[in-house]
Amino acid sequence: MAHSMGVSHQDLLLKHLNDPVPTAFDALIERRLAHEPVAYITGSRGFWTVEIGVGPGVLVPRADSETLIEAAVAHFAGAAGPGRVLDLGTGPGTLLLAALAEWPEAHGLGVDASEEALAYARRNAEALGLAERAVFKAGDWANGLDGQFDLILCNPPYIGTAEELGPEVRDHEPPAALFAGADGLDDYRRIIPDLPRLLAPGGIAVLEIGWTQAEAVSALLSAAGLDPVLHHDLAGRPRAIATKMPQS
Repeated sequence: MAHSMGVSHQDLLLKHLNDPVPTAFDALIERRLAHEPVAYITGSRGFWTVEIGVGPGVLVPRADSETLIEAAVAHFAGAAGPGRVLDLGTGPGTLLLAALAEWPEAHGLGVDASEEALAYARRNAEALGLAERAVFKAGDWANGLDGQFDLILCNPPYIGTAEELGPEVRDHEPPAALFAGADGLDDYRRIIPDLPRLLAPGGIAVLEIGWTQAEAVSALLSAAGLDPVLHHDLAGRPRAIATKMPQS
């Protein structure tokens, strides 16, 4: 209702409760009854301290993914923040733009295989005043990337192809951003071997995981010579694994 009126939630409650129902409201309700995500209907979703524009073809930001930013904030607490940030599978720029908003001196690179998602990311960077510090490029995970990064963020597809999803996700969000083989681990197997060459000394990489995948992803990181540290979301479920280069 607030969206259809063009007002904030707070103003709706304080100033507009007796207003007539907008003519556009019924059509929005029909879309929601068809299980279309609210973020697609309103065109954006709040994440960390930023508002991320989204729509069909991109993954909707979720509060659980803020666990990755929390882990990064804890790592850099009391020290200079990251200078260079890499977001693999950036989608609409969610994690990268949240990180750049958190650390005003940082610059970042967002990589995604979807040109549609990258278009959203560039528009979001412009809207947030972060375009001069954010570069977005098409790519296949870390293939062809050079240099080292102080902070690497990644929310890859991690749902197994046989897993059941609700219609809000299954029928609307892009499958390429959701599914990763029979066990949901295919993309971790491709991403993790590149982390040692991309991670700068003193830096940190943080990967989002499904809540049942902590042991499997930790084993992949250990096999790559990295030390995994598990982080939990607000519901207490395993949600992210951070890793630093081991001390020699």
